[in-house]
Amino acid sequence: MDKNLKRMATMHRMQVTGLELFYKNGYYNTSVDDILKELSLSKGAFYHHYDSKEDFFIEIIQNLLVRKVYSMLIEPIEGHENPVELISTCFEEALETAVHNEMDFGFLLSNFICEFNGRNPKIMKYLNDILKIWEVNLVSTLQKGKFNGYIDRHVDCEAAAIYLISSFIGIRTLMVEASPSAMKYRFMSQLRQYFKSIETRQTAV
Repeated sequence: MDKNLKRMATMHRMQVTGLELFYKNGYYNTSVDDILKELSLSKGAFYHHYDSKEDFFIEIIQNLLVRKVYSMLIEPIEGHENPVELISTCFEEALETAVHNEMDFGFLLSNFICEFNGRNPKIMKYLNDILKIWEVNLVSTLQKGKFNGYIDRHVDCEAAAIYLISSFIGIRTLMVEASPSAMKYRFMSQLRQYFKSIETRQTAV
């Protein structure tokens, strides 16, 4: 294998394993040694690729976490179709994935935001950037819905986006400890009621 490809494959493997351990145990409860033990690698191998644990985590954010959030919560709602249907389907599919996850420790992004808030401004900036991209995308999708006649023109799209993000983060947190399937069903029922309240009368009929 080409040396550069081998290096990239090793780094990807390290990042995937690192993300799994950080997700399960938390960043501050996971040491570089824990990661290396899981991978059967030496410290020399780790520091050959990364300057520090913090730099390693930042690369995980840029290479893995951004992609996960984008593919799960942003890409599915892009387009000019009815945003109510797009967002409903997007949330339901994301929650269904969590229902079947036997090792569910909550929503990755919100878990890390809670852990790093007030402790590491550098990492918080990267995490907040992802959150902002998600928010902007939701606002844009809702605004398109208003323009295309799906959503009532009086709806505050910025407020609706914040509500949707906070409700998704909340239900993902609750699903960790409770019956996830039942929690998902109840949440989606109420979400659909909320969407009915912001749809135009013509769409809601």
